Formats: sequence, structure tokens, C-alpha cells
Amino acid sequence: MTIRLLVGLGNPGPEYHATRHNAGFWWVDAVAARLGVRLSFDRGYHGLLARVNRAGGEPLWLLEPQTFMNLSGKSVAALARFYKIAPDEILVAHDELDLLPGHVKLKQGGSAAGHNGLKDIVEQLGSTDFWRLRLGIGHPGVKSEVIHYVLRKPLQEHREAIDRCIVRTLDALDLLLAGAMERAMMKVHTKPAAPKAALPAASVQEGETP
Repeated sequence: MTIRLLVGLGNPGPEYHATRHNAGFWWVDAVAARLGVRLSFDRGYHGLLARVNRAGGEPLWLLEPQTFMNLSGKSVAALARFYKIAPDEILVAHDELDLLPGHVKLKQGGSAAGHNGLKDIVEQLGSTDFWRLRLGIGHPGVKSEVIHYVLRKPLQEHREAIDRCIVRTLDALDLLLAGAMERAMMKVHTKPAAPKAALPAASVQEGETP
């Protein structure tokens, strides 16, 4: 098994670019830069798309659905069906409330755990077998504030921690793409130093608008 499709989850538009819910986009952007490719909009797959030709193997696809988070599966499933990409050949990078900023976990399968992007991908693929790269963004501490929290920009310290986490995962990129997931996990699961700033209270942060 090798990974043939890398997906980053987020919302389209400049107003969402720097918000926590777009951590998956940040990751795919970093991968694209590492691999020297640019994503461009493809109407047929409802997203920003790039192709990487690999010597002696299937091409690798990078995808950022532009359908808004709740309909991410529409984009992922369209591409996966056309190129006959199996669920276990897909890796989806997404924001994760249950991990602190700077922490990352790699796993296969499992529930969507309330993440609407993952939920739609499961429904559209008819499978939970795809891989997930869970990029920690922290939790506001109050469930009712989650929607507002993920659509706001992280504190600078937290964004820097997430960016360092993304760089760390790129060191495992070759292993991920080769399907050497246990070895990749050993690299990406290394615990970073905790961000100095505490998670913000469930209120509008300085410099942000609701």
C-alpha cells in the first residue's frame, strides 16, 4: 500500500485562510512547496489540485476541497472514484480539537469525532479506512464555543507551534508516501515543547472579529 492522494481540509476564501479550521490546507500547502508543485483549481474535482509524477509508480495527487468543510467528501470522492484510489491510499490532514497546538497524530480509520469534513468524506467514500493526520489546534474548553473557536485565528504562539509541527511531519513525508506508517508514526508522534501561552478563553481574541 502506498499513499496516492493527500487531502487538506479547510474552507475557501481569504477570510478563512488563517483560521484554525484551515490547518489541513496549511499542511498541503507545505507539502506542495516541498515537492515543488503548485495547486490550481479543477472544476471537475471541486478543489485545488496538483499532480506529482513519481518514478515507476502511480502519480501522487494533492487536493484542497473548495466546497466548504461540510461538503469535503464531494471533492475527495470525485477524484478517488475517477482514479480508482482506495480509501487506504488516501491521507487526510485536518485540524484536531483534542490535541494541543504543536501536537500531531497519525491514525487510520475511526469515527469522525464531530468533525464535519471527516464525516462527509466517510459518507461519500462509504468507508472509514482512510488515514488521518490530526493537527492539534487545542480546545476552547466549552463545547458551545467550538464553532466560533475553529473559525478564528490562533494566537501567534499557537500558530508557530502548529507550523513547527507541520515542518516535523515533512521529515516523515517519504515514509508516509511509501506507506511505511509505523516508521512515520515514530517521527511525527514526537512530543514538542508546549506553547508558552495558555489556550485563550472562549471570547474574541485581540485583533480578531467575531
